Amino acid sequence: MAGWSLWDLLNPYAARPGRRKTPPGISAPTAGPGRRTIEEDTMGARAFGPLQGMTVIELCHHMAGPTCGLMLADMGADVNKEEKAPGGDDTRRNVPPAINGESASFMMMNRNKRGIVLDLKTPEGAAALRKLVAKADVLTENFRPGVLERLGLGYDDLKKVNPGLIYASISGFGLTGPYAKRGGFDLVAQGMSGLMSITGERPDGPPVKVGPPVCDITAGLLLALGICAAYSHRLKTGEGQRLDTSLMEAGITLTYWQSTIAFATGVAPRAMGSAHPLSAPYQAVRCSDGYINIAANTARFWEKMCTMIGAPELFADPRFKTNGDRLANLKELEAELNARFEKDTREAWLAKFEAEGIPAGPIFDILEMHQDPQTIAREMVPTVDHPVAGSVQTIGLPIKFQGTPGKVAMPSPLFGQHTAEVLAELGYTETEIEALAAGNAVHLGDTASREAAE
Repeated sequence: MAGWSLWDLLNPYAARPGRRKTPPGISAPTAGPGRRTIEEDTMGARAFGPLQGMTVIELCHHMAGPTCGLMLADMGADVNKEEKAPGGDDTRRNVPPAINGESASFMMMNRNKRGIVLDLKTPEGAAALRKLVAKADVLTENFRPGVLERLGLGYDDLKKVNPGLIYASISGFGLTGPYAKRGGFDLVAQGMSGLMSITGERPDGPPVKVGPPVCDITAGLLLALGICAAYSHRLKTGEGQRLDTSLMEAGITLTYWQSTIAFATGVAPRAMGSAHPLSAPYQAVRCSDGYINIAANTARFWEKMCTMIGAPELFADPRFKTNGDRLANLKELEAELNARFEKDTREAWLAKFEAEGIPAGPIFDILEMHQDPQTIAREMVPTVDHPVAGSVQTIGLPIKFQGTPGKVAMPSPLFGQHTAEVLAELGYTETEIEALAAGNAVHLGDTASREAAE
């Protein structure tokens, strides 16, 4: 461990000559108005949020499972992220982009978590996991179905250790059905759930992927919701249970409106650009210097907007009188609106919409979204002080609790940063921890990264 004692690993910010004496985040650099920095070290960071006291073991990698853990951690759960050795979570190698050599992708998805490294293929590593399971509330995993069962770490094995365990799985296609054993990725799920057939500029265009990995992210959110429901049940009854969701089901869930149309008409909806399949006008329109979004789809807003843009004849036009009429003649409606909105700028039109109380908004790129005052006011771009990468922005918790607020309290862990700390909490002695590390059953941290942190 290159001169690092076990105490150094348990308390990596303990005072000694040449070392920083406070955890990262204390006296952190100012991040600008409305942006918070982390305030607590590992020992005190869990004292917040509605899930304070919940312990989660995360056996997840990539994005879907870590999204679930991120949400739980932001709401106060103690999420212990178990990574494989060597190399850890594959997102550690999703570079570029990197910040001071640290994967930006990994830091985004794994803030607020403690990082441990156990080799689950060794008896000692698996035994350490079982000890952690005995004290945990939740285990999340996104291995292919059957992998953990072969290691003796499936639900039937671990519920013997902890009958109240909530064992939550996320996979490409779920634990049952003809595709259960297939691996799954967001792109594949977007195609099979129908999303790529309804995304794009026109009905006869090529299939288009939704920009963000919506199946990954939505599956993670659904798993977090399922865990909270199962946790509520356990608090009432003491009963644990297994639950699962999948990327394909997450994609299907996002087709509520389009599935409604298909069920009712027997016709599969197709891509419509920015337009809505059930309401009009509810889409982007072209101004003299770019596009804005408008939502004048109710009778009241439609009439008000026609008056506002100086086109009362559109409201009287039988092609556009009702919502059904406007949908049936959408191309003609788009042409009429664009011809009028092109006469002025985005800023001028948005000011008029706001004055009239008609819903409308600009179309931001990602950097513009980060800088918007509403984004900042809602604490959606907090800053954390990472021991290697330095001051790093991330995306905040989108749920605001008045009585038990969640927050982004810690940066993502260095590889194996909290292994010794967690093992000590389980009752392992210093000698036992060092023996596990010597036998490669556990990994106690990346010395190079720790030295870089100094």
